[in-house]
Formats: sequence, structure tokens, C-alpha cells
Amino acid sequence: MSAEAPAAAPAPGPRSVRRSLASIVLGFETIVVFLAALVIWGLSRGGSGPFGLPDWAPLVGGGILILGMLATLALLRYDWAYVLGWALQVLILVSGLLNPAMYVVGAVFGGMWAYCMIVGARIDRERAAAADPGKEDA
Repeated sequence: MSAEAPAAAPAPGPRSVRRSLASIVLGFETIVVFLAALVIWGLSRGGSGPFGLPDWAPLVGGGILILGMLATLALLRYDWAYVLGWALQVLILVSGLLNPAMYVVGAVFGGMWAYCMIVGARIDRERAAAADPGKEDA
């Protein structure tokens, strides 16, 4: 009888800094969007909603945004998910039409998203260059 050890799975490389930062921003933004949807819903009750929308529309819209952010969080291992993250930032900025305070929320989180994408990608490139010193960037 041979007692061979099963082949170990290869150890995953270090997690991308850009992915880590994107998940942090989207996680906190999900909480803020949830609270903002409740505020917009509360302000629209008792009268006609913004733009004549039904009272439940802010809750449904906020729920769709939240589901989009949670889906993007789960899909950050794919490069196209970052484009989806940019689209969500634009949608949150546009939601300022319903409540002008959302312009501030959209600008703050959009700025954080842009900063994290730029700096995270740069750090990942520097890590990759340090891990493979024989490879030169052209």
C-alpha cells in the first residue's frame, strides 16, 4: 500500500487591492442607499411622490440599486464588474433628481470609487512588477 498524500490545491495569489477597495466602497454604499431610499420614501408619503411617482417607487428603485450593488460585490472577480460599478455610481448620482441630497452621496461615493479604482490598479501593477522582477514594463 502506498500512502501518497493527495495533491494540494495551489495557493491563491494575493487578493487584488482594487477588488478589496471596491468591495469596501460598495459595501458601505449599500447601507447608505438603503437608508436614502427609506428617507426618500418617507418624504414622499402623504402626498404625491417626486415626479408624480407612486409612494412605493422609491423603495422599489432603492431595492433594485441595492440588489445591483450586491450582485456587483459578488462578481468583482470579473473585470466587467468594475464597469457595472461605474454604472451604479452614475445611477446613484442621477438619483439626486429625486432628492438633491443624493447628489452629495453620489459625488462622495463616486469620488471614492474613482480613487479606489485608480490607486488600487496602480498598487496591483506595482505588486505584479515586484513579484516578477525580470519583466519590465514598456
